[in-house]
Amino acid sequence: MTRTTPPRPLDVTAAFPELTPLARTTVRLHPRPGAPTTTGSSVGGPLLWPADEPWPTCPEHDGPAHLGHTPDDLRASRRVLAEAHSRPRAEGADFLTPEERTVVDRATTARRIPQDGPVPLIPVAQLYAREVPGLPGPPGTDLMQLLWCPFDHEGWMPRTELRWRTTSEVVEPLAEGAAPYPSVIGRSHFFPEPCVLHPEPVTEYPAPHELPEELADRVEEWAEEHGADYQYDLAVAPGCKVGGHAPWSYTDPFPMSCAECGSAVRPLLTVDGWECDGGSRSWFPLDDTGSARPTHLSIGRDHALQLYVCEMSYDHPPLRNIQ
Repeated sequence: MTRTTPPRPLDVTAAFPELTPLARTTVRLHPRPGAPTTTGSSVGGPLLWPADEPWPTCPEHDGPAHLGHTPDDLRASRRVLAEAHSRPRAEGADFLTPEERTVVDRATTARRIPQDGPVPLIPVAQLYAREVPGLPGPPGTDLMQLLWCPFDHEGWMPRTELRWRTTSEVVEPLAEGAAPYPSVIGRSHFFPEPCVLHPEPVTEYPAPHELPEELADRVEEWAEEHGADYQYDLAVAPGCKVGGHAPWSYTDPFPMSCAECGSAVRPLLTVDGWECDGGSRSWFPLDDTGSARPTHLSIGRDHALQLYVCEMSYDHPPLRNIQ
């Protein structure tokens, strides 16, 4: 099903033509729960992986046990909660049955769970260039894959690993279901719900924090006079997306550069749990009654993880940020 972002409530460049050269195209990924395969783009789905390539693990999390939750317990809890939300409930009736409450409680109480060896990284995103218009990447590649550790690392962020591939070179792929998977998930909000994607290019403008103060004041005042909010309705699209502008909100903009060479970096991928929130509801796709939180992901205090890449070399490690 095609997901279509509603037209913006105002044409900001008609009133402020100086914003025109600042426009960028971002690709909203519109993840929705489904059954992705290795041959398609996904969040939380299986990866097209060479059978002879070692699966990455976290060097900081080795066995024999870790405090957390099992993947099966988390999946069962999400299934129970989704069913409970979907059914009618009489006034005063309990939201969950006693049996359902047991399932949910088990997934919210961390316990020590055996883990044989280092914790395997889990698939977070797989993006094919044929499905994501303008997908960046090293020359000759047509597939981007993101994996991360399901435990907190520095700054309440997961440790990430980015892979670029040329699909024609994956002659003998790992069979679906054969990839190693951790027996324990340290943080439930690092455990993505398997989602298929519905990529859609849209136009963005810088967050007000990145505009000259005088221009930002005029744009915000104009938008408010016309019943809109520049930050949430006209500037930066919410949700999972590729490229575009940084959604500064958690912090003010600060200088960022490649740790390897000091060059400038640019937004690559935003991984978010929400399609939109209360402030950015105008971006929710037309004719879509799905959940506003399809991926079940959350970084830090319910924020998104952004990856930036060096403008000089894709070989340099990506920079992470929370917004």
